[in-house]
Amino acid sequence: MARIKAGELELKDRLVHINRVAKVVKGGRRFSFSAIVVVGDGNGHVGIGLGKANEVQDAISKGVDDAKKNVVKVNIVNGTIPHAILAKYRASKVLLKPASPGTGLIAGGGVRAVLESAGVRDVLTKSIGSSNPHNVVKATMTALLSMTDARTMAHRRGMTLPELFKQPAMDVTPEMSAS
Repeated sequence: MARIKAGELELKDRLVHINRVAKVVKGGRRFSFSAIVVVGDGNGHVGIGLGKANEVQDAISKGVDDAKKNVVKVNIVNGTIPHAILAKYRASKVLLKPASPGTGLIAGGGVRAVLESAGVRDVLTKSIGSSNPHNVVKATMTALLSMTDARTMAHRRGMTLPELFKQPAMDVTPEMSAS
């Protein structure tokens, strides 16, 4: 998980969620805000950030700054993800499945924001468990970061791509086929 310098990329930010928090003091309630923000260039670079402040705009700008510090590169193959994956962060689970071109981005909420910012165009998703935006966004990032494309896996195993996809021969004995 190598971080990328955000200054070299043209990042667009997306606000996922704003939460208002109240602190009860002697004179009444004092409100503050937390904001979850996703930044990405739409070409495989994405980052998430959390900002907290007494004003909404300050919280958003702090979230953008935090997200720019956490930009990472994710694997995207032909506008979709390399393989299906189920990732978990705390009580939230996110299922991501690759889709054929033209399917579109079938996702909602925090999952959609992260995938759009990363540049994924065709994918099927399902959010399971807690719908807490913090955890859903982090589960989606965990899923994207734990994916490996075929070329990387072949290199890691010291094989060529055709060797990686070659099916092992089934060993069928006469006793097994008689039953």
